[in-house]
Amino acid sequence: MTPSEHNPDEQTEDTSSPQSFSLAEAERIAEALVFASAEPVSEDFLAERLPLGVDIPAVMESLSSFYASRGVNLIRSADRWAFRTAADLSFVIRKDDNDVRKLSRAALEVLAIIAYHQPVTRAEIEDIRGVQTSRGTLDVLMEAGWVRFRGRRRTPGRPVTLGTTPDFLDHFGLEELRDLPGLDELKGAGLLSGRIPPNFQVPLPGMGDELQDDEDPITQMDLEELGLLTPGGEEEE
Repeated sequence: MTPSEHNPDEQTEDTSSPQSFSLAEAERIAEALVFASAEPVSEDFLAERLPLGVDIPAVMESLSSFYASRGVNLIRSADRWAFRTAADLSFVIRKDDNDVRKLSRAALEVLAIIAYHQPVTRAEIEDIRGVQTSRGTLDVLMEAGWVRFRGRRRTPGRPVTLGTTPDFLDHFGLEELRDLPGLDELKGAGLLSGRIPPNFQVPLPGMGDELQDDEDPITQMDLEELGLLTPGGEEEE
């Protein structure tokens, strides 16, 4: 009998039901999907490809625990999963120098300010740094895929606000923005001067992608008018 002749009233066994899949089988499928993907995989993506009713978070946490002590780890960043080299083995991984684009000190400073102060405008970045920020510095961070335009601030001039991207979290091994190093971690790593003010606090970034009350959505027309996009819709190089 062909599929078109199938009687919808007949009861057939649903081989895709979660009851027919053990946890081990679900893990194998999820493992293969993450391994085969060139980009981090979302839990929604996995849910579409695993049997209905499978507990995706439980499957991924089980896999993550399995890989925790191995040479590659299964890492969650935001709502996405990816395999990454174990942090303590990074020293044995050699990369072609052409594959690594070193950021200038200015770019690192701007990236740190955006990460901790987002949503933030270019003028606010310059106020914090005390110097002007060149267009090229922001271009480098956007080309890396770590910074994006968020919206427009509801203040005179309606300046564009900036924030980080999921690729930023993935690259730096963060699950969410609140995993950014705090004051003690930054001091321990020697990244803060020992002479910082006694009441100094590391700022807490906005925790979501949603626009804040003082932000409006940014459109392609806005970006074109500001010279941030070409008329074809691509970012200027």
